[in-house]
Amino acid sequence: MRKVDLRSPSEFARDHVRGAWNVPLFDDDQRAVVGTLYKQESPDAAFEHGLEMVQKKLGDLLASILGYPIAADDLRQRFDELATRLKAGVSAVTLEPLADVGGATLAVYCWRGGMRSRSVAALLLALGIENVVLVQGGYKDYRQWVRNSLELISYAHSFIILRGPTGVGKTQILHQLEKELPGSTIDLEGLAQHRSSVLGAVGLEPVSKPEFDSRLLERLSELGPRPWFVEGESRKVGDVEIPPTFFLGMEDGAHVRLEASMGYRTALLAREYLATSHHVEQLADQLQFLEKRLGAKWVGRLREWLAAGRWQEVAEVLLERWYDPRYGHHDERRTWLARFDASSSSLIADLSALRSKMMASADLK
Repeated sequence: MRKVDLRSPSEFARDHVRGAWNVPLFDDDQRAVVGTLYKQESPDAAFEHGLEMVQKKLGDLLASILGYPIAADDLRQRFDELATRLKAGVSAVTLEPLADVGGATLAVYCWRGGMRSRSVAALLLALGIENVVLVQGGYKDYRQWVRNSLELISYAHSFIILRGPTGVGKTQILHQLEKELPGSTIDLEGLAQHRSSVLGAVGLEPVSKPEFDSRLLERLSELGPRPWFVEGESRKVGDVEIPPTFFLGMEDGAHVRLEASMGYRTALLAREYLATSHHVEQLADQLQFLEKRLGAKWVGRLREWLAAGRWQEVAEVLLERWYDPRYGHHDERRTWLARFDASSSSLIADLSALRSKMMASADLK
């Protein structure tokens, strides 16, 4: 089914129904104007202005929604008829035929199934396009469904948690495991587009909390049998919070400790943080914050070293004085199912064998 999100580009960018196509009825500026008219003048003034804006681009709008053009003369007549009914109020727009989802190949929605989506759905119906369904409740109900769905899933005995100091390559290990065992991993940092640290956004574009939840639910629907590999995280990945029941499932999971030498860790971090000149610029900006936290003698020093190409020294200071002391104590109380050398050539095979053993044990119970 083709899903069309009629909200503004900024609304869509924050989050949307998975697989939806954005065909904004109003752009962000136009939406602001309509909203201001609604509040400061009247709903009628907002509707009138909105209809005028839509009429100017209606042909292109419907072509984007349907994937093919509509005859201009027919479109103009139908739109004028619909506009007359809309001015009488949303309740004057009859949508009963849209209640039957069976056979529908097109779904339209806006924020809460209000004026934007009802108007477009009614116009499509007036044009004789009956394979369309209006998403009742719109994105607002979809968002609530995502949240409820994530909370209702049982995460007991679901996870093998990969833990270890910064730079051992937990994310890369997840990617290798996914390649060998499709549907066996959840990359929370990949879903959030954040490495879950002060420098975690370098080279990435973090997503909103709603989009993170939508991505997580979509990923859960793609997974194979449990247990699943996931990287150990705190309650938050960047600015987004892991759903409470999911996080509790992680805490109760089977914890695996990964270790590696300082040289291995700094080399891996170099590949991540020095990938492009833009990465380096972002890193330098973030180092200013860390220098202040490390103490007065470090202010400006790490950035000077970075500019001089002395990354090894920068990384060692960050790991020894910031990351390891700050995050290492969280793992002191944990019971480890296993410990592995992250640089071992047999690591993926060892982790795969561990998962197989856990699956066999679960089958015997």
